[in-house]
Amino acid sequence: MDEKQLKPIIEVSYLTAANAWRYRAILRYFYLQHEKLRYYLFPEELFDYLRQSYHFEKYTEEQLQQDLNQLVEWKNLIPRQDTGKVTTIEEFKKKKFRYQCTPYTIEIERMVQRLEQKGDSFGGSLEKNLFDRLLDILMKFNSLQNKEALSNEKLYLLWDELFSIFKKLTENATDYLAHLESEKIEEMMMTEAFLAYKEALTEYLRNFMTALQRTSIKIEAVLKQISPKFLENTAGKLADHYLSIPRLDEVITKEVLMEKYLDQWQGLSSWFLGYAGRESDLIYLQNITNETVRRMTRFAQRLGEKHHNFKSRKKDYLHLALLFGKCSSINEAHELSACVFGVFHTRHLWTDSKETEDIYAEIWDAAPFEITVNPRVRNYREKTRPQAVISYPEEKENMLKEYLLEKEAEQKLIDEILENKQIVLAKISTTEPYIRKTLLNWIGKSMGSKERIAKTETGHKFKLIKVDGQMITLKWDDGYLKLPNYVIQFLE
Repeated sequence: MDEKQLKPIIEVSYLTAANAWRYRAILRYFYLQHEKLRYYLFPEELFDYLRQSYHFEKYTEEQLQQDLNQLVEWKNLIPRQDTGKVTTIEEFKKKKFRYQCTPYTIEIERMVQRLEQKGDSFGGSLEKNLFDRLLDILMKFNSLQNKEALSNEKLYLLWDELFSIFKKLTENATDYLAHLESEKIEEMMMTEAFLAYKEALTEYLRNFMTALQRTSIKIEAVLKQISPKFLENTAGKLADHYLSIPRLDEVITKEVLMEKYLDQWQGLSSWFLGYAGRESDLIYLQNITNETVRRMTRFAQRLGEKHHNFKSRKKDYLHLALLFGKCSSINEAHELSACVFGVFHTRHLWTDSKETEDIYAEIWDAAPFEITVNPRVRNYREKTRPQAVISYPEEKENMLKEYLLEKEAEQKLIDEILENKQIVLAKISTTEPYIRKTLLNWIGKSMGSKERIAKTETGHKFKLIKVDGQMITLKWDDGYLKLPNYVIQFLE
């Protein structure tokens, strides 16, 4: 972490100081004049400007000088003594100064002005044309690998345009989607006025998604074609051009500049392609846009259902009453009632056996089926008769013999691969499934211990030792097993 990031920024003190309203007015005037290419201002001119506002009716020149001195101490202003019109030594001793804004102050005022224009809500937009412009510039940049190289100045302009569009694209999209996720918009979605707004907004988001999906694949393909060596050469040329511009107050090395440009490219590439196995920001943008469309659709559906619930059904009921009034008999009225309100007192038939899969077969053609109905009593239990306990000694003895024979055969297999009280997994040649299950079981048990020590089913202690960082592959009848190069060493 750079030490500059940990130091306090004293230049922003004027925004929260006790007399912030005076300091802000002074520096805002300096900023406005700086935008008009007037870099040096005299206190008299500043005082005349401030006295035009009713907030500064009682403001004096002494207070102005105190504020200017404080701003100089906070490094917001740079004083410079004006010696151009001095005619006497006394005038020179009075030290008549003119003041200039520092670069930090200019950037702070620009930020504050943008915040004032922004208000409390997020701005931004989803400009689908930015993807096309970004793709065009990337294709131009990619074509430089096979063509004659541009001059450093033209290459710098192309690079600057590329990342200006990328920054505008990402910031606008992030701000606009944050605007849709804000609490204020959520409240607006609860009103019926949102229904008219919903169609245009949904169409806007879908058009953006269409342009995104159409161009993102092309952009990813172009990014994969650009070689690291070409990027390194480009970063060197950009650094040379930056260093060719005379700057008296800045000392920076070519290596630092190259690292900066390569980091910029890495940020652009990871935004579209992802980095270190992580999902790219492009996919995240697609997911959150789709989720926004679904969320608005759900809100619109709820509003429609709410509006439908409050709708009067009077005309529907009058129409039904007219239909019932035209019925010539009570049976006809019953039939109409069954069609409108459903069949009353229906009987559900159930059977546990199904003789045919024919969907057109009628239940009357099926054979009858008896169902035992138990009483609906909480403490009801079926009557049972006690039965004798039957012993099966011969069957138990045979099962025990088979189990012991199986264990003996398995132990012989283990002894075959055991050598000098250890099992080297890389030297195993047997293909018995039991060996694989047993070894994996032992490895799993040892993994639960910090010292990698465990016990077998027969109580023998063993330790799992990793020989090196290589992976080994063991062949079995039903496939291949890939695992680290382990050795199982028995401690007893």
